[in-house]
Amino acid sequence: MQPVKILVLGAGDSGKTALCVRFITRRFIGEYDHRREMTYRCSRTLDHEDVDLEILDLPSKVLEVQESLPASLESSICWADGFLLLYSITQRLTFMEVPRLKALIDKTKHSLIPPTVLVANKADLEVGREVTTEEGQTLAKDLRCSFRELSVAEAASGVEAAFLQLIRQVLDQQRPLPDRRSYMLTVRHALTRKLTRSKTMQW
Repeated sequence: MQPVKILVLGAGDSGKTALCVRFITRRFIGEYDHRREMTYRCSRTLDHEDVDLEILDLPSKVLEVQESLPASLESSICWADGFLLLYSITQRLTFMEVPRLKALIDKTKHSLIPPTVLVANKADLEVGREVTTEEGQTLAKDLRCSFRELSVAEAASGVEAAFLQLIRQVLDQQRPLPDRRSYMLTVRHALTRKLTRSKTMQW
């Protein structure tokens, strides 16, 4: 069982707790106590690999501190393997908070490029939209992360896809790079076979 630790970050009212519960239970519950830190655990089989998931949802008040990085947030970022950054398309302020959160992740993780998916939530509330899809895509490109626009309230499939995309990124980063010598030998053998086959066909 491969362990994967995910930290979900977003400003208040972005829907991050609803996102976590939707992924775990496939049910949508609109009201939560945002003052509590919650840890969710579940398992998934992804690409024939069993994954043991731990998902951390921090209270919004921890994320609102501007002056300095709270110790609890710093330790949570260090703990996580991957990150879901959430904002609501109906509240531009939640969108504007994303770059600050991503900067905190990059600063804490130092030279690592942490797997991150930017999630635009509440896509079902088109009438109240304040952030365009193009703005989300542009921000994701600037912050070097993937992008998903979805509605936690409307369907579990989009939530599942966002989590699985992040898990794949984490697993790819955790896999060791192939040994350089063995890789070069493999390429050399492949080229030798191709040249031998080419000469045989000429004769």
